[in-house]
Amino acid sequence: MLAMLRKMLAYKSWANELTFDAIEALPPGEDQLPRITRWESIAYTLSHVLVVDDIFRCHLEGRPHAYTFRNIEVRLPTAAIRERQREMDNWYRDLAWGLDDAALAELVSFEFVGGGKGAMTRAEILMHVVNHGTYHRGLVSDMMCQIPAEMPANDLPVFLRDAWHSGMEMQAG
Repeated sequence: MLAMLRKMLAYKSWANELTFDAIEALPPGEDQLPRITRWESIAYTLSHVLVVDDIFRCHLEGRPHAYTFRNIEVRLPTAAIRERQREMDNWYRDLAWGLDDAALAELVSFEFVGGGKGAMTRAEILMHVVNHGTYHRGLVSDMMCQIPAEMPANDLPVFLRDAWHSGMEMQAG
């Protein structure tokens, strides 16, 4: 389980980098334009992913957060989101390399941003942030098609072929 979680967090980081590279190649301002999506724009969708990652980091650290909804009021430039997401991805990967099976099984209790109590194991939280990011990269890919612009293939089999089996697993440890 631990090896798979480490691989999936490396995948998340790799896929985020490809996504941000593709966004940086867009004409200036395209990432901020309104799109047909739940989170308003490419950049705001990505800030939502960052906020959710931060919320669950706080849960894992056993400390409160200041979020009152699952995004931020201020619209950040994509470059700022990228830098913060890169730091967040590194934090999650470092965490996973410091955990053992017993720590993964620990139950973390928390309050949902929208209200209500929640509890997940550390392993479930790590899988959630991977899955959540994948879901929203898919929405970003759809918004890229609306421009129209190409989004590079960033799914798991491509990661395994292009990064993990090409030596990334050795660098990750």
